[in-house]
Amino acid sequence: MQICRVVGTVVSTQKNKKLEGATLLLVQPLTLEGEPRGVALIAIDSVGAGIGEKVLVVQEGRAAGEALRKKAAAVDAAVIGIVDSVDYDDSSAVARRAKAEP
Repeated sequence: MQICRVVGTVVSTQKNKKLEGATLLLVQPLTLEGEPRGVALIAIDSVGAGIGEKVLVVQEGRAAGEALRKKAAAVDAAVIGIVDSVDYDDSSAVARRAKAEP
């Protein structure tokens, strides 16, 4: 799972029958600090997320397909939650960054 921000929607006039009616979102993975990382991906929305919201995305395999509650849906990524806040102890992240610096 990863935290992403919804940056857009994707419109598809033709798609797999099991995906008819599903909303496709363009989501940007984020670091714990909320900065963009990597490339954006397309995910099925199972929670009604909107543009600008932080969301929890599951990728790969059965978990992504089960988010739609449809058997054997061809899904690679799915939005399974809207993130209200992120709290974490960043001391380990600071220590890792300090070790990486020359």
